[in-house]
Amino acid sequence: MREQVIPSLVESWYQILGAYQQSHPEITCQCLEVVGAYVSWIDLNLIANDRFVNLLLSQMSVEDLREEACDCLYEIVCKGMAPTDKTKLVESLCQVLQSAGFFNVDQEEDVDFLAKFSRLVNGMGQSLVLSWTKLAKGGAVKEAAEALRALETKVPLLLQLLVHDDDDISANIVGFCYDYLNVLKQGSEWQSHMPQVGRGGQEAIEEYWDSDKFPLLTDQQKTHVEDIMLAVMKKLTYDEEYNFDNEGEDEAMFVEYRKQLKMLLDRLAQVSPDLLLEAVGRVFNNTIQRWQTASFMEVEVAIRLLYMLGEALPASHGAHFSGDTAKTSALQDMMRTLVSSGLSGYQHTSVSLEFFETVVRYDKFFLVEPQHIPIVLMSFLDHRGLRHSSPKVRSRVAYLFSRFVKTLHKHMNSFIEDILSRIQDLLELAPPENGFPALLTSDDQLFIFETAGVLIVHGESPAERKQALMRSLLTPLTDAFRLLLAKLASEREEERQAALADCLSHAVGFASRTSKAFSNKQTVKQCGCTEVYRDCLQTFLPALSCPVQRGSLRSAVRSFLHRMIICLEEEVLPFVPAASEHMLKDCEARDLQEFIPLISQITAKFKDQVSPFLQQVFMPLVLAIFEVLCRPAEDNDQAAALEKQMLRRSYFTFIQTITSSGMNEVLANQGVENVERVLFTIIQGAVDFPDPIAQKTCFIILSKLVELWGGKDGMAGFPDFIYKHIVPACFLAPLKPSFDLTDAQTVLTLSECALTLKMIHLRRGPEFIQYLQQEYLPSLQVSPEITQEVCQVLQQPDAKVLKNYMKAFFQRAKL
Repeated sequence: MREQVIPSLVESWYQILGAYQQSHPEITCQCLEVVGAYVSWIDLNLIANDRFVNLLLSQMSVEDLREEACDCLYEIVCKGMAPTDKTKLVESLCQVLQSAGFFNVDQEEDVDFLAKFSRLVNGMGQSLVLSWTKLAKGGAVKEAAEALRALETKVPLLLQLLVHDDDDISANIVGFCYDYLNVLKQGSEWQSHMPQVGRGGQEAIEEYWDSDKFPLLTDQQKTHVEDIMLAVMKKLTYDEEYNFDNEGEDEAMFVEYRKQLKMLLDRLAQVSPDLLLEAVGRVFNNTIQRWQTASFMEVEVAIRLLYMLGEALPASHGAHFSGDTAKTSALQDMMRTLVSSGLSGYQHTSVSLEFFETVVRYDKFFLVEPQHIPIVLMSFLDHRGLRHSSPKVRSRVAYLFSRFVKTLHKHMNSFIEDILSRIQDLLELAPPENGFPALLTSDDQLFIFETAGVLIVHGESPAERKQALMRSLLTPLTDAFRLLLAKLASEREEERQAALADCLSHAVGFASRTSKAFSNKQTVKQCGCTEVYRDCLQTFLPALSCPVQRGSLRSAVRSFLHRMIICLEEEVLPFVPAASEHMLKDCEARDLQEFIPLISQITAKFKDQVSPFLQQVFMPLVLAIFEVLCRPAEDNDQAAALEKQMLRRSYFTFIQTITSSGMNEVLANQGVENVERVLFTIIQGAVDFPDPIAQKTCFIILSKLVELWGGKDGMAGFPDFIYKHIVPACFLAPLKPSFDLTDAQTVLTLSECALTLKMIHLRRGPEFIQYLQQEYLPSLQVSPEITQEVCQVLQQPDAKVLKNYMKAFFQRAKL
């Protein structure tokens, strides 16, 4: 088609474009769209010639056609070709467009056309960048220099489009701008070095190409960089029409556009960090000096630029205030100005949010100048922060406050009790019958409780005082919990039940969150808080036997138990049997799925200490799982199928935890019938369910059981089970059609399968090899030669050889 039909097609397009451009512009537009669609895969010489391009350029001046003509030229420009040819094509196009007046962007009023034109210029600019890259890497010094000169001459046009009031026009040129800055980052050094290396210095070219030094900019390039900085700063500014209270599609588009501008700012920092720091400092200081009279857009963008510097200028672990003196002093000056200027009281949500975001972004500034902490703390705590009129600000400040305190709590010892008294009303559990909206949502309150915990735990008060403070923090929660639980038990209305259960769950969640300040039992003990949390546990556990709203209550108490295992360690063990008994009653798949990680955590942490309990709870848990898995479900109920799959995985993970924790007696002491039943479920999981994650776990379990019980002193009858069930599983599972050897997870399963065979050989020795040679592999119709191969590989010490061989073995078997 390309050789025979396309030339005729191109000629027909040319005739249509010429004949109908005045009489039938809609036909001409359709034809231009067709040309654009074909350009990428036909011979470009058919289109990129004087005759065709001149016609397209003439149509750029026809109002009804110029947008489609622009798109068509864009496709031509983006067509792959040799870099020198591409440079010539772009330059010739630019000359014609410039002479026709298209570069006079400020005189054009049609923003839809300008958006298309901006895209065309973006394509031309990026094409020149690509040409320069190829030529520079190839060592073509003269041609690369020409491409770079061509590129530089397009920057004034780039700037006109980048700074345009219409964000779509500006956004369309960002790609070219980013690539140009990348050229400056690498190209100036290359340009200054090339005359010295000549055409033969390929190694030097590559060395300089890969170097990460800041470029040596020419005066013209410095001017371009500064102009781009100013353009980016201007375009980052919010529009007056931006609706902060009800953000819609336009607002979402501006947020995305801001992200693109941030990429440019980050790249500017790589090109010239000093210029960027200086430019931002100038804008910031000029604005903050007059913040009382400046518009919110100006103030917000000034703080935003300071915030963005933190991500644009590299610093290890946020250490912006150590190291390079010029950078640290400039940032320190701006932060000092920010926190002492009083603009935290500016009455606009965007400025309030930006202030707190920036304070926390540079929280390490306060380690250098801690004298500013009190005034910033007050701004967090009063009407400027946690009590702001905007729920959006209050919510975000709750999170930021917790971060601020975590970093700087060592400098807050003298304010701890003052802070706790100021936030006391924010720590109240909002009762469900209260018709008034709370200042903070329950999610926001989690951060406040965590902050309170951090302040108490890391303060310098004696243990008795810390215990008293923690008790005063948690007692209102436990008191409210008892009252609400009693109400829930007698409540008949379902909606009211749900509201009470939510409130109870929040109380447990808040208490749990305060414990995040502790890292282990030792820190709880040092603070004298063991008894406080034990009392909480005793208060919350009765909720497990509540006959209504079981799901949410169990979930909350279970999460609290997870935390207490870390904080109280073995002191939590007396509560576990009763809690487990309640959680295993009338449970759904999700309940079990969430309960198993709790038992696994207890098993892995306490091992022999909980062996008697585990032996007692093992079969009730397993039977509860079997009962849920056997419940009938609709064939097309995907949610139920997924729940069962996840429960099955959790079950196998639980068995794996027991076997890998050296607690095989838990399984061994369940009686022969129960042990067999569990073992068969593991064989079934390894072979019958097409779930490579569960299958992998099953093979890990089988390998561990062979290691534990497969020797001469192992469990009676287990060697027989190995030959009758485990060995066949290792061959039947990979032979299943659902066992996809091109899938990475399945290949990991096969590796565990191979390691299981290896473990059988380690424990049973020559007897296993003899069984494979004389009985099992012949039963699968495996030839004597391949059987011999398998047995030889199994006897090699390198497990990797076996894994690779087994993959090839099953790939051949499936052909």
